Amino acid sequence: MSKDQDLSLIQDSSVMTNTPKKSAQPQEIPILEGDLKKNLADQSTDQSTFSISKPALSAQASNTSTTKAEASTTPTGPTISQTPSTDSVSPTTRSISPNPAPHKSNSTLAKIWHALEFIAVTAFIFTILFFLINFQSYSALFQSKLDQLRGQLNNNPYTQDEQNQLKNASSEGQKPLPIVTNSTAAKKQIPELTLSIAPPDDRVVIPRIGQNVPVIRVPTDLLLRRDWTALEKQIQEALRFGVVHFPGTAMPGDGGNVVITGHSSYFPWDPGRFKDVFALLHQVQVGDKIVVYHEQKKYTYEVYEKKVVKPTQVDVLTQNGEDRLTLITCTPVGTDLNRLVVLAKPV
Repeated sequence: MSKDQDLSLIQDSSVMTNTPKKSAQPQEIPILEGDLKKNLADQSTDQSTFSISKPALSAQASNTSTTKAEASTTPTGPTISQTPSTDSVSPTTRSISPNPAPHKSNSTLAKIWHALEFIAVTAFIFTILFFLINFQSYSALFQSKLDQLRGQLNNNPYTQDEQNQLKNASSEGQKPLPIVTNSTAAKKQIPELTLSIAPPDDRVVIPRIGQNVPVIRVPTDLLLRRDWTALEKQIQEALRFGVVHFPGTAMPGDGGNVVITGHSSYFPWDPGRFKDVFALLHQVQVGDKIVVYHEQKKYTYEVYEKKVVKPTQVDVLTQNGEDRLTLITCTPVGTDLNRLVVLAKPV
């Protein structure tokens, strides 16, 4: 190969080396400058149509607008590559605050309703428990009302005998028998013996309510020592066996205030048998007779007053020289709110 051929080959290689290689570029769609401005204006109008309340969405929209503005001013030539927009704009969200006045009113009504509901349920439960605890006393009241409707009163034989004697008793006394000489007629004049037998223990008989119960005496030593707690306990224990003659008051026949107290109702689990002896005491009426047996002697009293007093009114226990009988029990039945007092005088 000649020297001239070598130089030509070197020149050809240098030309090939200095020539830049064209890279394969994606085909761009030519868009006119007027169309580009129109598209940007339409996008700006669409962005201003929606108002975004949340700061994050507002910032995102601002950044998107800024990016598009920069893209429009960047000298990239008259061609751009269109790509589908992935931005999604949510509809306007307005935070509507509720009216505070109705909300507060509804809350108050709900509280009142819940309070009334609680009171009603509590009252219902209390009523059921109350009647269960005082079932024995209120069953006696119900039976008494039922007997009155049927016309069957005082079916207790122990009180009917006393009631008959009180009805047949004459204030004029026994009339003298006429003198006869015939022995046969004389035999017919002799009446049958009707001796009344007094019980061996002290008792009180109330025909109106059909009660004939023993009277229990309580020692007075605790009263003299003014040990009121122990005295109350002693009286409650004695009430298990009947009604109680209140210590410190007069005895029948001694001339004074004879005070007898008894239960109108008591706890059903108490072992006593006389928890409701005075449950019907309020049915006693003025003019009724009450009989008291003391040391096998009979004392008859007639009711002249009936009243309700507070537990603090202890004047019904005082001894003022008046000869009377005082019966005391709790009222209303099943409570100890007040005291029912029945006063009777000897006849």
